Amino acid sequence: MTLNVYALTCGTVTGEFGRLMEGGEGEITLPVPVFLIEHPKGTAVFDTGLHPDCQNDPAGRLGERLTKLFRIGFRPGEEVSARLEALGRDPAKVGLVINSHFHFDHVGGNALIPNATLLVQRREWDAGMNDKIAARHGYNPRDFDLGHKLRLIDGEHDLFGDGSVVCLPTHGHTPGHQSLKLRLPGGEIVLAADSCYFCRTLRERRLPRHVDDREAMLASLDRLEALEKAGARIFFGHDPEFWATVPQAPAPIA
Repeated sequence: MTLNVYALTCGTVTGEFGRLMEGGEGEITLPVPVFLIEHPKGTAVFDTGLHPDCQNDPAGRLGERLTKLFRIGFRPGEEVSARLEALGRDPAKVGLVINSHFHFDHVGGNALIPNATLLVQRREWDAGMNDKIAARHGYNPRDFDLGHKLRLIDGEHDLFGDGSVVCLPTHGHTPGHQSLKLRLPGGEIVLAADSCYFCRTLRERRLPRHVDDREAMLASLDRLEALEKAGARIFFGHDPEFWATVPQAPAPIA
């Protein structure tokens, strides 16, 4: 079994550091990561980045509130479909979109992967379908309720049945957030997404200012720490210093 994983940078988001980590000062510019996963049984992307409308009219796409909180750095050619095409991959042939959760910088490119099955935690889907909960979390159904085939999962899920790609529930940031554990030749990695923005989030338990469930998020960090102690490498969701150490496509992660 050969598993290939590629890291794709699909723009940046700049905002107040203190919103994203307790004690953060000033502003911070965050990478928007997307991952391409190629397994003998299928091809998947983990998260899809920003919607192309954010390149020219972020306020029209995201609304006034979000564009006041975040400045978008996103140029043509940085959208997930263009990143895939630059690797010689056809976005129309990607079989699975795995969304960690439904925030705009993780699902904005779902429309660009038109023929995939959407795999998400049932708890997250239910939250996205509830108008009040969706509004509270800043979800926009235009990003994810697009008619893709759905695979709703409950808790841990072995994607290909061989332990190489496993969805891990890491609730707290949102009601149904999930991370992804990958078994590579060099060892396990965990794509934490927004369950753990930064290395300091894990080391110092400095949470974002606003989370869905603080205790659940702390429990998810405990789970990530246990995986790290067992030998896994944690890929922090938006840590610019960490991201600078990650091999970028066309080189595989490992």
